[in-house]
Amino acid sequence: MATQSLFHVNPPSILTSSSIYTKGEEQWLGCLPLKRKQMHVRLSNGYRVRARSATNVHSTAIEIPRQWYNLIADLSVKPPPPLHPKTFEPVKPEDLSPLFPDELIKQEATNERFIDIPKEVIDVYKLWRPTPLIRAKRLEKLLDTPARIYYKYEGVSPAGSHKPNTAVPQVYYNAQQGIKNVVTETGAGQWGSSLAFACSLFGLGCEVWQIRASYDQKPYRKLMMQTWGAKVHPSPSNITNAGRKILQMDPSTPGSLGIAISEAVEVAATNDDTKYCLGSVLSHVLLHQTVIGEECLRQMEAIGETPDLIIGCTGGGSNFAGLSFPFIREKLSGKINPVIRAVEPTACPSLTKGVYTYDFGDTAGMTPLMKMHTLGHDFIPDPIHAGGLRYHGMAPLISHVYELGFMEAISIPQTECFQGAIQFARSEGLIPAPEPTHAIAATIKEALRCRETGEPKVILMAMCGHGHFDLTSYEKYLQGNMVDLSFEEEKIKESLAKIPQLLA
Repeated sequence: MATQSLFHVNPPSILTSSSIYTKGEEQWLGCLPLKRKQMHVRLSNGYRVRARSATNVHSTAIEIPRQWYNLIADLSVKPPPPLHPKTFEPVKPEDLSPLFPDELIKQEATNERFIDIPKEVIDVYKLWRPTPLIRAKRLEKLLDTPARIYYKYEGVSPAGSHKPNTAVPQVYYNAQQGIKNVVTETGAGQWGSSLAFACSLFGLGCEVWQIRASYDQKPYRKLMMQTWGAKVHPSPSNITNAGRKILQMDPSTPGSLGIAISEAVEVAATNDDTKYCLGSVLSHVLLHQTVIGEECLRQMEAIGETPDLIIGCTGGGSNFAGLSFPFIREKLSGKINPVIRAVEPTACPSLTKGVYTYDFGDTAGMTPLMKMHTLGHDFIPDPIHAGGLRYHGMAPLISHVYELGFMEAISIPQTECFQGAIQFARSEGLIPAPEPTHAIAATIKEALRCRETGEPKVILMAMCGHGHFDLTSYEKYLQGNMVDLSFEEEKIKESLAKIPQLLA
């Protein structure tokens, strides 16, 4: 059957360290209203925002974007298409129908520049959007840097991360098509909890395979998912053929996102009332996340700031794409020229150490082949604490943008990341999730470089979630028990050797 042929079996918008806030249409400092002259700026997305002098940073009310942005529309060189794993021909929409609802399949393949956000999705977004853009003045002071550091904070969502930005529309489109259940994988649990949250709003069943290492490290993420009504399994599990095969080879495996994807895809592909949801990697997921960057563009314009450097962590890439893609649009139009830097863990460095080729998106080889930076679909990263970054490949669209030279990438070990996280927490007050600690560490590096050169750079950082359910990781760091885990060259060579040779 078709399945087997393809798959093988309203908070404030901008905050500063000073006591400035919005009251109605006025800006207030303490109990005194601030007066200032306003002007308007028009962005490439057609929105008007009120702009003010960069010397006075105030909060300003903005609207939730009404459209998602599709970067593909503005690329002169389009990304290579996903391929059918048997015919090696470009995947057709009907090939994806066992897994995804029709509207998401259309969004995956579209070349339209903007996609309207359904009213029902915006109504849910209003629970936490727009999210705040915060200037890290206390961190700047701690580092004694002339750099101005801003972070776009997505941890105010119900699930505590950026993931609901795509979980809500994915579940909505499935509900619209009459689907009863959705299945997925999750690493640290941020995506799984976000999908469970969305399913609880739209009345869908939710089943999640969480990688074993994170399932054991982060029990409260599992409880969040269960609170919102989801069934949660450690991956690999004995429920699926893919899971049983892995366990037979290595009963003590920590699991990986690639393995968990295989398990979820297997269940979706063999049950007519069930579809699969993915929390990163695919283009429609990155599309939904651009609500982050669209908001941030208007927030930065409103305070008269232009970023010189944009930094975000990357695993599959959705958080990074969500912030950076709208800025890349403005860069391509010649309006701004920021450096855009991805930061990945040294234990799973797909951009900096992987190869750019067609590979499976999962370990069992059930998905279409995607051209991406990959460490090999058989690669199982060491169990670092940033469970959401333990994926063997990078989103095909991010990989394509990287190949075109529109962004750069570095990798940082986890102990350096947690050192930065402690500095951030003790100055800014927020405890970050392990994933964005990579962006924090890279931001600190750059801020210290600015201290040496005297450059007053504007650094914009993606802070994709809080770490309230990751405190065992902080405990290990604070007690001196955290070690750096790095990839093994031989391990990667073995994995890369299993990439489909016709396309390697």
